[in-house]
Amino acid sequence: VQLQASGGGLVQVGGSLRLSCTASGRTGSRFVMGWFRQALGNEREFVAAIDKSRATEYADSVKGRFTVSRDSAKNTMYLQMNNLKVEDTAVYYCVADTRIIRSSWYDDRQYDYWGQGTLVTVSS
Repeated sequence: VQLQASGGGLVQVGGSLRLSCTASGRTGSRFVMGWFRQALGNEREFVAAIDKSRATEYADSVKGRFTVSRDSAKNTMYLQMNNLKVEDTAVYYCVADTRIIRSSWYDDRQYDYWGQGTLVTVSS
């Protein structure tokens, strides 16, 4: 499986961006996709994840502002980011796995597939 992420950029505080991640290859019925981010000098952190039934999980820091969705026909996941804050500035990574259980969605070590990062910069 290969992941291709896009959509990062520069936005002002309070603005919006939408990230996309398209998967290619065999994904299977339990294919979970998600986003992690890493700010300069910080550890990588979970942002959101979604499975094929469209069940979702979010980090507390983005609940109510970010929405993760997916188009199964296109094997594409989206992250709509609204009301962006300076602290959302980071490199965002698309991830996926075919066997991960829901309780592990927050653990980046459990994901086998990673896309290239896309930089999101929120300016004040």
